[in-house]
Amino acid sequence: MSTARHRSTPCRSCRTSSSPLTIRPSATVALVFALSACHDAPPQNHIVTLAVLTSPNSLDPRVGSDETSQRAHQLIYDNLLALDDELRVTGGLASSWQQRDPLTYDVVLRPGVLFHDGHELTAADVVFTFSSFIDPSFISARKGAYRVLDKVTALDRYTARFSLKEPFGSFPIQLVMPVVPNGATAALRDHPVGTGPYKFVSFAVDDRLELAAFPQYFRGAPANAGVVLKVVPDEIMRALELRKGTVDLVVNDLSPDVVHQLATDQTMAIAKSPGTDYAYVGFNLRDPVLGDRRVRHAIGYAIDRQAIVDHLRRGLASLAVGILPPVSWAFEPKVFQFAHDVATAKALLDEAGYPDPDGDGPEPRLRLTLKVSTNEFIRLQAAVIQQDLKQAGIELDVRSYEFATLYADVLKGNFQLFTLQWVGVSDPDMLRRVFHSTQMPPSGFNRGYYENPEVDRLIDAAGAAATEAERRRLFSEAQRLVSHDAPYISLWTKTNVAVSRTGIEGVKLTPSADFTFLRAVTKR
Repeated sequence: MSTARHRSTPCRSCRTSSSPLTIRPSATVALVFALSACHDAPPQNHIVTLAVLTSPNSLDPRVGSDETSQRAHQLIYDNLLALDDELRVTGGLASSWQQRDPLTYDVVLRPGVLFHDGHELTAADVVFTFSSFIDPSFISARKGAYRVLDKVTALDRYTARFSLKEPFGSFPIQLVMPVVPNGATAALRDHPVGTGPYKFVSFAVDDRLELAAFPQYFRGAPANAGVVLKVVPDEIMRALELRKGTVDLVVNDLSPDVVHQLATDQTMAIAKSPGTDYAYVGFNLRDPVLGDRRVRHAIGYAIDRQAIVDHLRRGLASLAVGILPPVSWAFEPKVFQFAHDVATAKALLDEAGYPDPDGDGPEPRLRLTLKVSTNEFIRLQAAVIQQDLKQAGIELDVRSYEFATLYADVLKGNFQLFTLQWVGVSDPDMLRRVFHSTQMPPSGFNRGYYENPEVDRLIDAAGAAATEAERRRLFSEAQRLVSHDAPYISLWTKTNVAVSRTGIEGVKLTPSADFTFLRAVTKR
């Protein structure tokens, strides 16, 4: 499933000044290399150790929705269905699936798949897992994705039937979800039992999660003896531990500056792949200024997105076209996109009724406020946007907050502009969740209060369409309309990056940067 996952960086609230900006690598990068002479004992041979930012908040995949939890789930469990490299639904624990009619899906399991406790996976486990999401007493942030699910039944030992309340073309992607044992209790959150390539060994909150290879894994035993997810919240320490050899691998958890420096180290290897994480500037369309599309377009033309990609991201991103990533089967490339054009930005502001009040003088055409998190890269990016908008005559007051405060303000509509990222976008139904008029908070992710009846109609029709070709046509038209309306300014789509020690082999990143590749990783 596509989920919105965001990272919190503890820091005090602050305000970015409007002084000219000099872009340079973080001073912390130098500290990483100055301190790297320290050495600890390397991790146990054949155990692959990864540094992660935080502990998982739940090892029950029906509940845990943060990034580290989902990475752990990918190792301990298997999904009922899976996604290929074009983000199309394919088989997982299921050998096949079939849509019987617009409201009925039958899923056939692979026989002989074992849970870590030795019992065989059956349709009863599938029924239990997915019935949780329609159980009023079960608490999970994931339940909204199953709003159309009416019931799940077992037709035989290996076949489960999903019955829907209404047609929903994106339903199969909701089955890209781990299966838990029938009758699992709350204990699963800390002591999981799955069918995945690794079985649970131990978990110490804010320290580490230890997993051992599962020899009876149905796709074949992992190439290594086990995996450790070691919690290292500080980026400096993550880089240091890589250089010392106390961790073997970091995936998408190092800044572009640190990756750039580590790439010069012959003891390090860098693996990259196109990703799905999407960065954007969001607007509050209920704001009297930003409700004018000409102002939003002026801001889009004023921002030098290519400079952000080239210099701040150090090339570890591509210019974003829209919320769906280029690897998606539903991605539409022929949409309206902003080029950096300050003259056009100024002309649009003139047209919208915001003329330059004093020619070359210091008075701005208008003043706006941008809210961002305290993450160092995000604040630097905001400062670049601030300077870009200044060239067009817009004075931008940048305010940074701890993530929880920022997120609460966004949910309440207490903002003019904000920057966030959608992480792991894989489902074209994200267009509905983010841009459909019925999805405004608190019931959805349309946090900018965007409304376009034609976009609603296209998205609704795509959800009910019987074929992928028809869904793609409808989603493409919706993407074209949204791009012209500009409720978001698309900034960049992240390039996935894994940094490992040179003795680590078999690192191969997927578009969603999941951890399933780890079962093929070896150490020498």
